Amino acid sequence: MSVTLYIKSKKAVNNILPLVKSAIEAEITRLELALEMAIKRLKPFEKKYGVTSEHFISNLTAEDLDGRDDEYVNWAGEYKLKQRLESKLQQLREIKYGNTEVF
Repeated sequence: MSVTLYIKSKKAVNNILPLVKSAIEAEITRLELALEMAIKRLKPFEKKYGVTSEHFISNLTAEDLDGRDDEYVNWAGEYKLKQRLESKLQQLREIKYGNTEVF
C-alpha cells in the first residue's frame, strides 16, 4: 500500500518538499543501519542452533535452548525488532510525493 504525501504551503513549497524528502531519507538510512545491526545480532543464535530465526520463533521454546529463558528472550526480542524495522522501512520506502498543484 503506497502513500502519497502532498505538501501545501503558501511559502516556498520548493524548499519544503526537499526538506521533507531529506528527513525521510535520513530516517530510512537510520533504520537500515539498525536493521543491519539486528541481523548481525541474530546470526550467532541461528548459527548455534542451525535454524533460521523464523523457524525459531515458530517452533522452539525456551526449553529447547541451552540458555533457556534468557536466550529465548534475547533471540525473540531481536527477531521482533527486526520485523518492526522491516515494516517501518517498507512504509517509508513506499511514500510517493504528489504534485502540490492539485490543491
